[in-house]
This record gives sequence, C-alpha cells and structure tokens, in this order.
Amino acid sequence: MPGEVAIRPVGAQLTWMPVQTRIPLKFGPETLTEVTCARVALAVCDRQGRTAVGWGETPLSVQWVWPSALGYAERLAALQQLCLALGAAWAGWDDWGHPIAISQRFQAEALPALLAEANDARRGREPMPWLAALVCCSAFDLALHDAYGQLLGAPTFQTYCQGYMGCDLSAWLEADEPGVSFRGSYPQDYLTPRAERLPAWHLVGGLDPLTAEDLSGDEPDDGYPVLLADWIARDGLRCLKVKLRGNDAAWDEERLVRVGRIALANGVGWLSADFNCTVTEPAYVNEILDRLERDHRAIWERLLYVEQPFPYDLQAHRIPVHSVSARKPLFMDESAHDWRMVRLGRRLGWTGVALKTCKTLTGALLSLCWARAHGMGLMVQDLTNPMLAQIPHVLLAAHAGTIMGVETNAMQFYPDASRPEEAVHPGLYRRRHGQVSLESVRGAGLGYRLGEIERTLPEPALRVGQGL
Repeated sequence: MPGEVAIRPVGAQLTWMPVQTRIPLKFGPETLTEVTCARVALAVCDRQGRTAVGWGETPLSVQWVWPSALGYAERLAALQQLCLALGAAWAGWDDWGHPIAISQRFQAEALPALLAEANDARRGREPMPWLAALVCCSAFDLALHDAYGQLLGAPTFQTYCQGYMGCDLSAWLEADEPGVSFRGSYPQDYLTPRAERLPAWHLVGGLDPLTAEDLSGDEPDDGYPVLLADWIARDGLRCLKVKLRGNDAAWDEERLVRVGRIALANGVGWLSADFNCTVTEPAYVNEILDRLERDHRAIWERLLYVEQPFPYDLQAHRIPVHSVSARKPLFMDESAHDWRMVRLGRRLGWTGVALKTCKTLTGALLSLCWARAHGMGLMVQDLTNPMLAQIPHVLLAAHAGTIMGVETNAMQFYPDASRPEEAVHPGLYRRRHGQVSLESVRGAGLGYRLGEIERTLPEPALRVGQGL
C-alpha cells in the first residue's frame, strides 16, 4: 500500500574526519589543501517500533560552498557550528514519512531557520550562503536515506516507488510545459537500471602540472602519478574535466588547448570545461569556444559540455545563456540547488544539470526527475568525495543515466584517505580501464557494507537522541 512504510528520526551522531590533500586543488580564486568531512549516523524508527541506523558523509569543501575573502578557518568553523545545530534539529525532528518527504519538509522549514540563526550569531559578518547550508545538511539527508533501506532490508534506490512513498512527485514538482505532469509519477519512473560500471572523469586542476616543464620540484613522490599523461596511462582514462579561471581568457584557452593536445595524443575521447562561476558575460565563453572550433577542431569535437561559467546565484544574476548553449551543452552545477533553480536555469538557456549528492540526495533526485521530464541532460559531479562519501555519489550516477559516466577525483587528491573503504570496494576508489565499478556495492541501504570496513572513528563531536 502507498505510504505504509513511514519512519521518523530519533537520534543523531556527528564526527569530524579531517583529510589532507597530496597536491593542491584550485577552486576559482582559492586553493584547497585540506578538508573536513562530516560523518553522520542517524537513528530512525517506524510505527511498529523497529529501529535502524543509517550513515552519511560529506566533505565540507569550504572554498566551493562559500567562496569569499574571509579566512578559511572562520568559514569552516561556521559550517561546523551549523552541522552541530543540524544534528540536534534532526534528532528532534518529529515528522513521519518517506525520506524524500521528511527531508523536503526539513529543508523547507528547519534549514532556513537554522541558517538564519547561524547568520544572526555572526553579528554583521558576511553571511553563510544557502549552498553551504545544503552541504552541511546533506550528510544527515544521506544518512536518512540509508537508514530507511537498512530498516527495510532493501537497497535504498529500490524504495523510490509507489509501494513505499506516501505521495507522488506532484507533491513537490510543478511542470513547466503543457503535456508534462508529475501526477502518478515516482522517482523510479525517471531513474535508469543500475549500471555496474561507469566511465570515470578525471579532474585536471588549475594547478596540476601537465608536462615536465610544469614541474616545480615540490611535487609528492608517493607512488601516484603527477603528470597528466601518466594518469591517463595508469587509469586508462578517456574523460578529462578541465578547471579554468573564468577571468583570464588567454590562460583558459591555452589550458584547454594544452590539455586537449595531451588528450589527443593519449586516446582520450571526451573533455569538459569548468569555469567555476567566475564568468559574468556569455561573450567570454563564446569567444573561447569559437576560437577552439576554428583553430583546434579536433579538441572542439571532444568537448562534450561546458559547466557552470556564471555566478551560481541565478536569482541575483539572471544571465541569458542561450548563445553559449547553442554552441555546446551548458550544465548547471552550483546553481542547481533544487528543481526550482533548474527550472529557472532552463528558462535562461541552460540545457543540462550536474547533480551532486552534497546538495542532498533528496534534492538531487527531485532535480533529476524535473530535468529528465523536461528533456535536459544529466551529469553527476564530484566534490572530491573520499571515504563513505564516494559510495552514494557513484550510486546516484549509476541510476541517473548521465550523458557520460561520473566525475570521480578523490583518488587524485587524497587517495590514502580511503584505504579502509577501498579494501571492501576496490572498484570505487581506483579507476581501471577508465571506469569505476559498483560490483561491491550491495545489500541494504546505500550498500556501504560498513561492518566490513575497518576504520576507527574519532570521538563524536555530537551524540543526541536515541538509538545510537
């Protein structure tokens, strides 16, 4: 019967998992050298009194969620404080339902209030953005989805259907075209059968050395590749995502051409260009694309799509981008907070959506359904997800029917951080033949197989409620 399986949260635990990068990763004007992951356990119960615990994890990638001139430490502390408040709120969230319904209500009611309280406490300091709040919330959201599957003894992605959900997609989504309706539809209607192997996209960071002439002598000697051609050879890569500056057209064009030439010489089939929200005029992107098409046709042909050149706050920066998407598919990333932002983006000329579990799995699923119903392309992009965070990230891609695999780059920047998880899921933490494999991801919930992963966790920063 629809809606017969309802749960509610009863307890939450939060643990900090610090990670250091082996090489720096440039995000627009900033550089990432460390990250703190928030690992969450969430206890739930059903109406019969049965209980289960689910797990979620998200890197608090400060530079990505909150680009600012403020110091890293100040921004990280604000994010961590919000996570602590979220833990208490989730443990006391007295709401029954399917995880999508519960999380949607939490994001609509509790999260804005918690963010407002956090920003009020900063007393005139630069406010924390909504994207940061979503990332903090996402670990709890993931744990809720995992707990639901754990309680039912079923893979979570099999629960997005009428038999488990109390309402259809029309409860949350509104169509933007005649003939499109979400009445009687469920997420399973827009998901694809699970793929067991996916093409893997390698991230070419803005500071990554491409050839020997780029070496400074400070590169790590740790057994992992440094130069791009060595990565391609080691992992059999066929897809490269190129980080660009967005405020230096000559540098961006040269970077694309240099990476493109290495790609051509080493059998890489696909490229994408990520301008990281720093462009303010479509002409900037158009001129680079036009010169590529004219002067470097083979590289142009391998450019599969362009990712998020423009500021992520679409409501404040309503830039018509039809001229860009007429040249290459144009995918929203930071802008795609939820399906409403996807709808606005589509009206402005964006043609695709890059989904991320770090903006909540709930939000990603609803954005996926809305985008697919309206003919938009889909990708699943990485937040350099290590440890547990990698598993639902790739699992979403395996059910999303993306235009080409999944971006996965934690093995480039902190591969040793995931050693315990890699022992259980070897196909997820190293790319082989240009792919990642989900063959080890099985069982209830999100398929972590947590009992087999030999990792000692630090002392929790928060434990509240029951069931833990």
